[in-house]
Amino acid sequence: MMSKLNKTNIPFIYTSILYLAGLLLFLEWLYPVEEVTDTAFIGIFIIYAFFCFFISLLQVKWWLSFILKGFGIFFILNGLYSTNSFWSKLWIQEFYTDIIYNIESLLARQWFDLSNMFRSLLFLFIIWLMSYLIFYWFVQVKRVMVFSVLTFVYITLLDTFTVYNADWAILRTFIIAFLALGLANVLKEIQKENLQTYRLSAKPLWILPLIMIVLFSSMVGYAAPKLEPQWADPVPYLEGVFNGNGIGGNGVGTVQKVGYGENDSRLGGSFVQDYTPVFQAYMKEDSYFRVESKDYYTGKGWVNSDRGDYVEQANGDITFETFSPNIETEEQHVRLEFDGRAFIPKLIYPYGTKHVVPSNENASFMLDEQSGEIKTQVDDREIVLANYEISFDKPTYPIDLMRKSETPTELDNQYTRVPPSLPDRVGELAAEITSGYDNQYDKVRAIERYFSGNGFVYQISNVAVPSENQDYVDQFLFDTKVGYCDNFSTSMVVMLRTLDIPARWVKGFTSGEKVQDNVNEEGDNLYQVTNANAHSWVEVYFEGVGWVPFEPTQGFNVPNSYSVDTSEEDDVLDAPEVTPPAPEHPEIPEQEAADAFNPSDSSQTKLEFTKVHGIILGVVLLILVGLLIWKRHQLRIYLLERKMQKRKDAATYQDAYHYVLKLLKNKGFQKEPDQTLREYATRIDSWYGSDEMGRLTADYERLIYQNNLSTIVDDELSNLWKNLIKRILG
Repeated sequence: MMSKLNKTNIPFIYTSILYLAGLLLFLEWLYPVEEVTDTAFIGIFIIYAFFCFFISLLQVKWWLSFILKGFGIFFILNGLYSTNSFWSKLWIQEFYTDIIYNIESLLARQWFDLSNMFRSLLFLFIIWLMSYLIFYWFVQVKRVMVFSVLTFVYITLLDTFTVYNADWAILRTFIIAFLALGLANVLKEIQKENLQTYRLSAKPLWILPLIMIVLFSSMVGYAAPKLEPQWADPVPYLEGVFNGNGIGGNGVGTVQKVGYGENDSRLGGSFVQDYTPVFQAYMKEDSYFRVESKDYYTGKGWVNSDRGDYVEQANGDITFETFSPNIETEEQHVRLEFDGRAFIPKLIYPYGTKHVVPSNENASFMLDEQSGEIKTQVDDREIVLANYEISFDKPTYPIDLMRKSETPTELDNQYTRVPPSLPDRVGELAAEITSGYDNQYDKVRAIERYFSGNGFVYQISNVAVPSENQDYVDQFLFDTKVGYCDNFSTSMVVMLRTLDIPARWVKGFTSGEKVQDNVNEEGDNLYQVTNANAHSWVEVYFEGVGWVPFEPTQGFNVPNSYSVDTSEEDDVLDAPEVTPPAPEHPEIPEQEAADAFNPSDSSQTKLEFTKVHGIILGVVLLILVGLLIWKRHQLRIYLLERKMQKRKDAATYQDAYHYVLKLLKNKGFQKEPDQTLREYATRIDSWYGSDEMGRLTADYERLIYQNNLSTIVDDELSNLWKNLIKRILG
């Protein structure tokens, strides 16, 4: 059996480095979470990981560690999900209610009903537990290989099957893992051979060859030429197997399952169809169903630059308007019945919606006037209503008025801005397409018609994903010309904006498939809407008219009604020539990425982590670090003193004696290379006028030459050590 000395004679600095390597490897598990899931505020979770690992490294009492880490969890949850003060009773009640609700959901196996607060709580608990587990793996038993291999497997699988690019993550993991493996093996040998580690801690140059070898190997591996893939990409095949609908060939980018998604900041990639029902609609004629719009194009996708407060719509009266009240309308009704297999806790509504009658009389509707998103809630919890009826005024857009429309003055540049990185040739192409027209409406129609030919192809497979330095629209317009609704609609919006024509990107559903005529006394038809009918299109603003939908995607026609004053303009009523209709294409579930302005939330209202909480958290961390630096000697002395009282073994005394040498060195008492420990002790005792250093050194030499001692620290020796420490620090 290995003695206690062999288990504990490793300097604190080396165990700290080893534990830091474990933390860095664990962070590689956290970095992709924000990009491949609906998790936001990943930086907060990373800060909490540092906090937990720091406390575990100090090895404080279990009850103090429990209090500190638990406080961190409650503080973060309060900042993310509550507007109440951390010390408020309302926050405690809110937290308690949420926990009870989620426990009931777990017992009922309603996994999708779990709140975001509860999911975050579980995530923080995992980070807490991992801080203990990695300390055990890396510091106590020094089994680094298992976790390193698991990290490699994790990030390579994400790189293969998701949008996460793990090139640099693999390189980082390689460097960290091999440095940790090398250090762990050296420390194992130190324990095995019972080496005097104070020599290693005084001159840590031995670690430099390890660092140089690992860095050199990493650079060679990164820079060396590599063969092209020898096997076909397995992703399209596996996606086809799991979804029952495969796509042949070598896909460009990732292959995904279709449906309505929350985050649109990374667009691109192939997809496979999914005909899972979302809802049935009872209505007289086709209609596009709106969900929300987005206004800021990032070069890779769409985000909302500003999301204001949600306003409750009293008594089901919807105040959101997309067109002027002066526009001619026809009152209509639609009834939506949901299948229950899709979780979209938002109102799915046609243009001109004015009143909603929900199946649940306790339902409320929360409107974001910026995007038109309307959340459906019951008791402040987002849910999918079983059904609801909508009364709406279907508009008829006047073409003559739109032709007279000028650049609106009531809008700011919110709907005309494009990213500075947008290539100039996008704007040049838009100007060339519209050069023969002198009014806004005809320019919009010209760009809409442009996509019906000119080499563009509607396609769901082999759809490219832009590289890091490539613009999504520029790639589609000039390089690939292959894509689906996201490509067509985004490109039209961006080209219009280069002409200073206000436009925004809209997402929702098409009418789906008509499955039955005249199903009730009102003469309604029955439409089946599935995930495959998720769609994106364009809205353009005309002064005096409002926002008008347009459809650039091949194979789709927006069901607009128009009015004209003269028969000479009948041609504009016809939809542009298009290629034969393609299968209705949904919007793909967008890859998770950092939302530059406002992170999205998929199931529950998520309140921003306020600046005040961030400042408080930063100040607390700075205070903790400052206290640690200021009281580092007192903390180390306290820990060594407690250790000597409990263990009284040779390894403990060795650590205590080495700490005395370190303090003396910091005070300027450097031991000369040719000086023995006894000579050095005589010099110290002469300076302080005592014999404590000599007596401690005599016991230390006895430990070196008789390393089979199991007990060496007694009360007298402990008092000598404490007295000498006081003299040095006094």
